[in-house]
Amino acid sequence: MRTELNDHLARHGLKHTRQRDIILDAFLASTGHITSEQLYEQVRDRHPEIGAATVYRTLKLLVEAGIASSSTFQEGVTLYEHQPCHHDHLICLGCGDIVEFECEEIEQRQIEIAEENGFRLTRHRLHLFGYCARCQKQGRDARP
Repeated sequence: MRTELNDHLARHGLKHTRQRDIILDAFLASTGHITSEQLYEQVRDRHPEIGAATVYRTLKLLVEAGIASSSTFQEGVTLYEHQPCHHDHLICLGCGDIVEFECEEIEQRQIEIAEENGFRLTRHRLHLFGYCARCQKQGRDARP
């Protein structure tokens, strides 16, 4: 991943810095979805000299370099995750839990739909919103 970031920085005439390396390492050590604030807190614990703006800008670079992906699921909070392989999301509107899943049938059907409409896909995202079993059981599923 460091090579991808360095290549991206070089292509865009940006400097390679120790701070970016520290932020990349912290991001790669994270699991699942993480906000820029959560990553900043992790970085700040060991490197208080690195500011929140630096973390945010570096996350943007990681997305541009294809190392991370970003998604805004609800309430305007952007979550970041590693970009190892494509997957889709089930997002609970009650508690905010996110379930990642892969389904080859869905992937294939999306390609077919695009082709049927003369559309050349370059990328896509599938986010399904609803209520998890726990929130349904607790009555947080907004049903009358």
